[in-house]
Amino acid sequence: MSIIISVSNQKGGVSKTVSSYNLASCLALNHNRKVLLADIDPQANLSEYLGYVPDGKPTMTHLIMDVCMNGAVNPETVKSAVRYCEENDVDYIPADINLAGSETMMASALSRETVLRRILSREVTDEYDFVIIDCLPSLGTLLVNAISASDRILIPVQTQKFSMDGLSALLNIYRQIKSSINPDVDILGILPTMTEKTTVCRKAMTSLEEEYSELLFKTSISKSVEAQKSCENRIPLCSTECKLGMEYAALTTEVLERCRKQNLI
Repeated sequence: MSIIISVSNQKGGVSKTVSSYNLASCLALNHNRKVLLADIDPQANLSEYLGYVPDGKPTMTHLIMDVCMNGAVNPETVKSAVRYCEENDVDYIPADINLAGSETMMASALSRETVLRRILSREVTDEYDFVIIDCLPSLGTLLVNAISASDRILIPVQTQKFSMDGLSALLNIYRQIKSSINPDVDILGILPTMTEKTTVCRKAMTSLEEEYSELLFKTSISKSVEAQKSCENRIPLCSTECKLGMEYAALTTEVLERCRKQNLI
């Protein structure tokens, strides 16, 4: 049975997509896990990094539209939307710019909070060890769908004051969904990202440790242009010997350890 993880934060620029990309790559390349990435961000950066080009096959937009119109989607249709990225050895369902209108589509859909859950049915996901959802920077319906479909949430937080201020809003949404829609979802961990040797960063890390000590990953991700370069060049950081590559390798090991402790694997 697969573990579905949403990489979520309503603030942009906190390394959600970079973390989704590199966590999935490291699980596949270093740990021989079968991984499906689901892109639900209309900016579709993850899909671009994975080499997606329009090919006439369904995208996440088409799948959401199918559920909104028909109440369900055929698992074979979902499987036909899955592409493969050889460089990362991962499967993925791409997004496109038309996904920006999905919240309007879902507004009148029955049980609109579970549209993504119906797309990522066990018939589709059971062949994978992990399904990683790259979320958009929003607290809207798509994010609610991601958390409603997930077993765990991984929250990247930039180590700056304003990034941390928004964390409580995301946690409030999470608690509401856990109490009303998906009682099995839990927080896998909070990941400090874009860390650097500044006073502001140190204060932010101290605040995170004081408030979220048990949830905080031991691994943190440094601020570096190498992160974006690796995605744009379609080179997983775990395939390099750079500092960021070692950090994402350490994060992946932590993710697996936490999943084992929680009896998910």
